[in-house]
Amino acid sequence: MLGLVGAIWGFSGLMLIIVYAIIRLTPIAIDTFSYNLLWYHWLVLILNTIFMAHSEGYRGFHKGFAPRVVARCKYLKNHPKFLHVFFAPLFAAGYFFSTRKRVFHIFGLTVMIIVFIQIIHRLNQPWRGLLDVGVVSGLTWGTISLFIFAIRAMTAEKYEYSPELPGHDG
Repeated sequence: MLGLVGAIWGFSGLMLIIVYAIIRLTPIAIDTFSYNLLWYHWLVLILNTIFMAHSEGYRGFHKGFAPRVVARCKYLKNHPKFLHVFFAPLFAAGYFFSTRKRVFHIFGLTVMIIVFIQIIHRLNQPWRGLLDVGVVSGLTWGTISLFIFAIRAMTAEKYEYSPELPGHDG
């Protein structure tokens, strides 16, 4: 029972963080379209949205983060430890009890995201919204990917993705 609680808490906790970001950024992104956008605004909007959908949504979430999160939630379900369950969203993301490379990567990515948020937050509209449209597209792709991989993990006999645990290849 503890493992199931941990898996659900890990998955839903991360989903809440991502969905919260989408909810907060969407009005700013939509507000962009109330401005008189010139050709270069549209160019930035299109290129950034394609870039973010591909790099954040496809490569970041779909190819890396989502399958690993679900694998770690599945591992937590089958191997519950109280601290892993208590901090399940952080466990699922790979902040601890992960390979050294993964921990370094997740903390580095977190710092990079915080820095980008601080920079973008200082931009005026429509520039901030132009960039936020891309972020929302990537996060939305990520949310969908997390659900897809969760469904695959629940319905498949074998889930082939590594949870990247310490001492294991991954």
